[in-house]
Amino acid sequence: MNKHLNWLRDHYDLFGKIVLFALMIGVLITIFPREGKFRYEYQKGKPWQHADLIAPVDMAILKPEAELQNEINEALKESRPYFKRDHEVVASQTNNLINSFNKLKDKGNESLDFRNSEQLDPLAFMLEIMDFIYTRGVIGLTSEIENKPADFEIFEVDGNQATKKPISEYFTIRTAGQYINTKTSQGSNVPIAIRELLLNTLRQNIIYDAANTKRAQDAMINEIPETRGMIQSGEKIISRGELVNSEKFQILESLRRDYQSKLGSDFQYEKILLGQFILIGLTVVVFILFMLSFRRDIFTDNQKMLMLLLVILMMVSAASVTIKAQPDLLQLLPFCLVPIIVRVFYDTRIAFFVHVITLILTGFMVPSGFEFLFQQLTAGVIAIISVAEFRRRSQFFLTALAVFATYSLVYIGMLLIQDGSIQNINYTLFLLYGGSAALTLFSYPLIFLFEKLFGQVTDVTLMELSDTNSPLLRQLSLHAPGTFQHSMQVANIAESAIYEIGGNTLLVRTGALYHDIGKMDMPMYFIENQLSEMNPHDELSYEESAKIIISHVVKGIEKAKKHKLPEVLIDFIRTHHGTRMAEYFYNRQKIDFPGKDLNEADFRYPGPAPFSKETSVLMMADSVEAASRSMKSYTAESISSLVETIIDKQIEMKQFVNSDLTLKDITRIKKILKKKLMSIYHVRIEYPTV
Repeated sequence: MNKHLNWLRDHYDLFGKIVLFALMIGVLITIFPREGKFRYEYQKGKPWQHADLIAPVDMAILKPEAELQNEINEALKESRPYFKRDHEVVASQTNNLINSFNKLKDKGNESLDFRNSEQLDPLAFMLEIMDFIYTRGVIGLTSEIENKPADFEIFEVDGNQATKKPISEYFTIRTAGQYINTKTSQGSNVPIAIRELLLNTLRQNIIYDAANTKRAQDAMINEIPETRGMIQSGEKIISRGELVNSEKFQILESLRRDYQSKLGSDFQYEKILLGQFILIGLTVVVFILFMLSFRRDIFTDNQKMLMLLLVILMMVSAASVTIKAQPDLLQLLPFCLVPIIVRVFYDTRIAFFVHVITLILTGFMVPSGFEFLFQQLTAGVIAIISVAEFRRRSQFFLTALAVFATYSLVYIGMLLIQDGSIQNINYTLFLLYGGSAALTLFSYPLIFLFEKLFGQVTDVTLMELSDTNSPLLRQLSLHAPGTFQHSMQVANIAESAIYEIGGNTLLVRTGALYHDIGKMDMPMYFIENQLSEMNPHDELSYEESAKIIISHVVKGIEKAKKHKLPEVLIDFIRTHHGTRMAEYFYNRQKIDFPGKDLNEADFRYPGPAPFSKETSVLMMADSVEAASRSMKSYTAESISSLVETIIDKQIEMKQFVNSDLTLKDITRIKKILKKKLMSIYHVRIEYPTV
């Protein structure tokens, strides 16, 4: 048991990767559709590239979607809405009429006391009118009957019986009011109060019945056959090289749907599952091999790999849900989010390959896989190019516009290839393309979210942090102005050097600005901040002085974490002195106290040594800039000697063994450092004389 635990402890990183990729494969298999994949690829208007296709079974030919929809629309035009007679409305309004009449009568309203031509008392007169109106029915005006002709028929549901009647047989609120006005105006002795009571009790008792209407329409739609004609078993469907016209295309679509529905049955699903496992597993293996070959630094970091896999899984899952729920909305999904997000954090090659992996996994599920892959791949490349130098937020809007234009052009091109014209253009697709392009704007908040979740940093964040008016740099300029000027000089030198060898210029510049923030707490102990000849180190022992000098690294890390600087910037603070010695005080201790035991640990920086091009270049730039301040004369020879001596010493102390710098890189860096120092100190190169 202990042996296994020890193995897990020693190989936890490998174990973590195995678990991570296993979960990835498991989730992908879970979200994949439970149906097979038709083996043939075909496009309308292009030749059939496969062998002659023979119908394996008797098969009905499905109608084209447009034709079926037209038949449904024509059928719905002949459908009639259902209305329900509501007897409760009649009973309720009759009681209201009686109660209202009695209240007025109890108040002694003499205007209610009259006899009409039929010799009816007032209440009986009103009830007779109301009974006639409600027996005929007061229909509610809805969109289903509004603006319809008088002979338009509806179904009236009364109990369990439905009767077809024209709408002219019913009152509306307006026509019922007109009828009341007519009846109460026949004799001048009918009081106005009677008319008002009748008008106030009018309500609709013929109510639209949405449920029965929908049920009847569904039944009518279900009666429409989805197929037309048959293909017999053994009959040739299409020959190699034959053009896939509209008729052949519809037969092939019918075969594909029939084939996939049968493959999706339970007795075939185990084989389908095995096939999905092989394809998904192979895709993941290709992804692993690519990362191992070209970006091992990312592959070894489980957190970074988790972020990449999460981006892929997020988009593939969205595609799977959309295909199952509403396939027509697949074009609305912002697949270009994937390359944009990845490119902002990493390089162009990683962004492109992650996008390809996402499209391959999605392509197993979507219909018309070639069209989908070509369109999304082209748009993804355009998106990557548009954010290759990501410096401004406005680039997201330009990217969205470029993505929309790419989608539209690819669609028009495909349509021209298939139909030879744009007469059948589907303008709804342009709305979906526009929606997809607009959704790519969500890449900005998603980038911010990934920054916080995975501790990554983007160029936009680096630009914000490199602003010298940012709170921490503002404090540095106020409390340690000499250190601030030193940091600015180091940033300029390091930026030029890293540009020469091909690194992240913005990262090294920002790291250089923050590398000495630990000096803020005790600025006067650092020579660049001393304005007088008084040196506080004169009152301290060499060990105490070294401890204070070395402490600025630890204090800088603490201050950076307190202000929530990204970890990638804190690495510059950790490594800018590496594991070197505080050489001035170390050498002074050896000279002044030769017989005293010397503990080198008291004079050594905690490290670690630099482990990237950027942190290595910062160490070099920091060292030569600081040392150049104490030079007595500035000539091309003295500056060259200074740079060579300092960097060779750092190489001798193995400060760059963890970095991927080459000797060629270091030679080029030396050249840039010399050039920058000569520019700073205005050194002129002596011209040879003849």
